[in-house]
Amino acid sequence: MHLKARTVRLAILGAAVVLVLLLYSLRLMQVQVVEGEMYAQMIDEGWSSTQTIKAARGEIIDRNGRPLAMNTIGRDVVIDRAFLVPGSTNEVVLKLIRIMEEADEGWIDNLPLTRQPPFRFYEGESYAPAISTLKRSLGLNENATPDDVVYWLKDRYDLEAHGSEDNPIPYTDEEFRKIAGVRYEMERTNFNYNNPYTFATNIKIETVPKIKERSFDIPGVDVKESTIRQYVSGDVAPHIIGQIGKIYKEQWDEAIKDGAELVNGVTYAEIGGRKYAMNDVIGNSGAEQAFEYYLKGEDGERQVLLNAQNQVVDVVDTKEAVPGNTVVLTIDSQLQKVAQDSLERKILSMQADLITYPEGEGHEADAGAVAVIDVKTGEPLVLASYPSYNLQNFQKDYTMLAQSKPPRLLNRALDGQYTPGSIFKPVVALAGLNEEVITSSSEVYCGQIYTRFRDYQPRCLDLHGHINVIDALRWSCNIFFYDTGWELGIEKIVEYANRLGLGLPTGIELQEYTGRISSPELKARIHQLGDRDWQPGDVLQTSIGQMDTLLSPLQLANYAATLANNGKRMEVSILKSVRSYTFDKVIYEHEPKVVETIEADEAFDTIRDGMIAASRIGTARSIFGEGLYELTVASKTGTPETAAYPNSTFIAYAPAEDPEIAVCVIIEKGWHGYTGAPVAKDIFDAYFSTKGRSSDEVNYVRLLP
Repeated sequence: MHLKARTVRLAILGAAVVLVLLLYSLRLMQVQVVEGEMYAQMIDEGWSSTQTIKAARGEIIDRNGRPLAMNTIGRDVVIDRAFLVPGSTNEVVLKLIRIMEEADEGWIDNLPLTRQPPFRFYEGESYAPAISTLKRSLGLNENATPDDVVYWLKDRYDLEAHGSEDNPIPYTDEEFRKIAGVRYEMERTNFNYNNPYTFATNIKIETVPKIKERSFDIPGVDVKESTIRQYVSGDVAPHIIGQIGKIYKEQWDEAIKDGAELVNGVTYAEIGGRKYAMNDVIGNSGAEQAFEYYLKGEDGERQVLLNAQNQVVDVVDTKEAVPGNTVVLTIDSQLQKVAQDSLERKILSMQADLITYPEGEGHEADAGAVAVIDVKTGEPLVLASYPSYNLQNFQKDYTMLAQSKPPRLLNRALDGQYTPGSIFKPVVALAGLNEEVITSSSEVYCGQIYTRFRDYQPRCLDLHGHINVIDALRWSCNIFFYDTGWELGIEKIVEYANRLGLGLPTGIELQEYTGRISSPELKARIHQLGDRDWQPGDVLQTSIGQMDTLLSPLQLANYAATLANNGKRMEVSILKSVRSYTFDKVIYEHEPKVVETIEADEAFDTIRDGMIAASRIGTARSIFGEGLYELTVASKTGTPETAAYPNSTFIAYAPAEDPEIAVCVIIEKGWHGYTGAPVAKDIFDAYFSTKGRSSDEVNYVRLLP
């Protein structure tokens, strides 16, 4: 029985062996005969690899075709985790930092913590998001102190000491801070084996050998050529142009929640309608961020064929890279430069002028902003902020920039929050005239003290006697506007301020402070008081641009443009057009858009007369007075009170008969509204002297590096 079963099993096994041999023979025949030629070719040629062709980023130019942000070849310092010895990251980073310092190079460090002890968070609202992100990344709550952050940074990145276990050497405070800045940025950009970390960009050619010759001491560090952003305008409009940078971990993590795609071993995720790899760059501020969708190109692909000796046999582009589009801003870079230089010159001259300001009033001036709007289109021609910085040196100067006072990184033209003072008075004049509370000829008596209330009697700077609205604008009479504002009531003041665009978004594509207009609700909210705490005197102060009203220079320039336009308020847009990289296609063209129309032509004519009078024979007469200036300028000065020193606020438009541009100038601690008038004059001079000799049509010629 057992013998029979064994015989059956052997028979089955033999049949199986025969079948396997038969199949093997057939497969061998197929390989030798049918696929022989293909395999021979593979043996001869080796293998193929798919590579990504990085698309060029679109460029940014001004309205006249002058370059602002272009592409060039640069050198980046890169750290590759695959070559780092485990546990050596801190030591490699510290050695690399010392090399960079000796070479007078900067590196990427966005940790919002001062570089020197005692460590503090960088001050200013612009740093608040970065500080919150830092605390969250360390698992801390919003009330965490700088000392808390320092403690957990040391714990997270092992930054107490270096050296051996037997001979630990404590890191100095300065060493801790430098290494922590790099380690934090590494974590935020998701540094890993597949994602090298860019330590610094666009280093000098002289620095390359200094890094290369130390390669034995800093394993994992290399210098690689890359396409980098070249900000050829330098210090012109840096806050507006903005910057690019690596995609941060939190941004990437958020993107891949919606799904990711694996292409040739690389993970891609969608951000803002475009696909990105983890180590791609992206706009993170200014126009670079706002118009990322247009600027981002589409990567291509190529097949690289290699033989058995790993020698390249052929390269075939299988998908062409499509460069990003060219973004044309409304900014006039030459006029921007005039405004920046004039503002800086004025502030520095005020600081040094012991004759004009013998008592010290004006010497404190240290910051300011300028905004210029095309009245007909709502396009910003100038958005200037002082003090400023140079985009080309941003990395190198970051420590100084982050700690400078007043802050250089603050975009005052868009994010500045200023009490307007008397430049708000045309709002009250318009409301009074249009609501028939006053007429162009009705008068209020200015005895220098407003006596409507027994317990609150604010003053005017001068005694004007019986005065109408035109002369009240000319001399900036507080009493007239106290009385008109009281008769109107706060609701009407807020209504007309909003209709003129104050306290509302302008429409600009960049980040902006939307402003606020003083009201009972606002006072209750920001001061945590009930409506009962709104006082009659609050209406008076709101009427002259004081109280809780805060506005940006851009809003105030657009408000001046709306006055110039007889109540036609334009949507503000800084994007003039978008063209293909080769300029052969129009992707987008800005069309001016009216967002509000106030039908009150007679009222606007009256206000224009008052503002012309302010220029010719009133508060701005020293600059635009009769016989001093050829153009007819309509203007209004303001000297708003602040917690420290009075600011200087100034709005104007010209020519008053057929307005083309409107200007707002703010000088912090400028004391008197007329101190901004010379800056406006320089802008008018530059704009109208070149009119007719330059075109708004973009000159589409790329300036190659």
